[in-house]
Amino acid sequence: MTKTLPFIDFSSRPPLPEFTKTGKHLDNYRRVYRSSERAADAELPKTATLPEYLQMYDKVGAEHVVIKARDLETTFGFRIRNEDVAAFCKKHGPRFIGFAGVDPHKGMTAIRELEFAVKELGLRGLNLQCFEHELRINDPKMFPLYAKCIELGIPVNVHCSVNFSISTPMDYGKPQYLDDVMIHFPELRVCAAPPGWPWCHELVAVAWRHTNVWIGLAPVRPKYLTVANSGYEPLLQFGNTILQDRIIFGTSWPLLPVERSIAEIEALPLKDGVKRKWLHDNAANFLGLG
Repeated sequence: MTKTLPFIDFSSRPPLPEFTKTGKHLDNYRRVYRSSERAADAELPKTATLPEYLQMYDKVGAEHVVIKARDLETTFGFRIRNEDVAAFCKKHGPRFIGFAGVDPHKGMTAIRELEFAVKELGLRGLNLQCFEHELRINDPKMFPLYAKCIELGIPVNVHCSVNFSISTPMDYGKPQYLDDVMIHFPELRVCAAPPGWPWCHELVAVAWRHTNVWIGLAPVRPKYLTVANSGYEPLLQFGNTILQDRIIFGTSWPLLPVERSIAEIEALPLKDGVKRKWLHDNAANFLGLG
């Protein structure tokens, strides 16, 4: 692959046991993402060794890669620990940026864990997969965490779309709930990822209203943005114009192949400067990298 633009992967999962924990509530994702995972396997199998994984990002010249923790102990009985994310990022250098994961059902324990993860472990954001917490984005249990993110000066990644778990309702991810959060917390920096399909117009409206909302294409296959009637067309239209500074791309490897995904972004009918923003600059701004 000939690398032409700088790249930040906003979502990736190292092939290590501490990061591959999962639950039966995600079984249906294997059906939905079957073809994408096969394509990712063809580039680099999910059974790859850690050196092969690191070499994949060397090959594409990735400037940064975001690794996210998750705490689902209350709802689904497992967690991807903040300590493991922090240790990975520390061991493998500044390319890797860690986001904390805490369980909103744990109340003050979650608040203290988030503060520890940022101040002591060096993590640089919060990851909330609301459908896995079985909470809407604007549930009152979330509000203390949003306030803490503002206090700590960190961004938050929220799941804001349909989910394919048949264990939890898809309603949890409606972008309208994010609009409510931003009214209460206008200083909060939020990446809604993946974008709110089948509510993409609704999410565009939320991002248009609130300048602290970014849209994270993770893990949406880029070519689908050009497919008529796919529902993703608004992201291409508005992401090339009024929201060009607030689209962020991530592969969520191993859900999407890295090289093919970059090539598909570069092939989109976007202005050249916008392609760079999608692949790098917008993520750098969101992450506070200057």
